[in-house]
Amino acid sequence: MAKRARGTVRPGQRRPTERRTAAPAAPAKAAAVPVAAPRPGGLTEAETARAAQLEAALLAEERTAEQARRRTKDRVAARDLSAPAGTLAKRAEEEYAYVARDIRDIVRIAAIMITVLIVLYVAIDVAKVVQIG
Repeated sequence: MAKRARGTVRPGQRRPTERRTAAPAAPAKAAAVPVAAPRPGGLTEAETARAAQLEAALLAEERTAEQARRRTKDRVAARDLSAPAGTLAKRAEEEYAYVARDIRDIVRIAAIMITVLIVLYVAIDVAKVVQIG
């Protein structure tokens, strides 16, 4: 049997991916891109007011989302409490119908078997129609 060469790939396998190393990045020109100097004073009044307005809007959205989530959870909990009782009662009613029918069948079969035994007793022992032994 001939040995396989290293470059071959077996059925069901992929060829190994060749990874290339990234070329070193060229140094950026410092004079071409101006750097913004940080402001010494912090936020202006307009920026502070805008931030407060955005925060109030976010809090209002969170509040409405939480209320909707709570209503949904309450609705689901109420449905879970009421729904299974109805379906459970329906399933129980169907199951009891099956049980009642099965019991009637058992009683009917038992009556037939007892009748057959009584007929055989009368025929064998009382009337001596059939001689055994």
